[in-house]
Amino acid sequence: MAYGIVHHFPGGTKSQYEASLAAVHPAGGALPKGQTFHAAGPSAGGWTIVAIHDSKESWEKFRDGILKPAMSKGIKGGFTSPPQETAFEVQNIHGGALGS
Repeated sequence: MAYGIVHHFPGGTKSQYEASLAAVHPAGGALPKGQTFHAAGPSAGGWTIVAIHDSKESWEKFRDGILKPAMSKGIKGGFTSPPQETAFEVQNIHGGALGS
């Protein structure tokens, strides 16, 4: 079952997001293995990221093998504190394209 993660970084900025993304996502704008959707943007009081993985297990593998180690070391110019996290089992996804 697909698994969703919402991360809110209080006080987070676009430049912190871009630095963090560059450190934990593959080059060239590809998504990490198992991640099927990624959206991010400014929100009340900070920056919010929504990611959908093909399973809870793929999320945990990414989190434990890539995300946590990178954030523990510190990402130059990246987010400076852990996010507020909400996780959920995805029951429904509707596709669509967003305009630029």
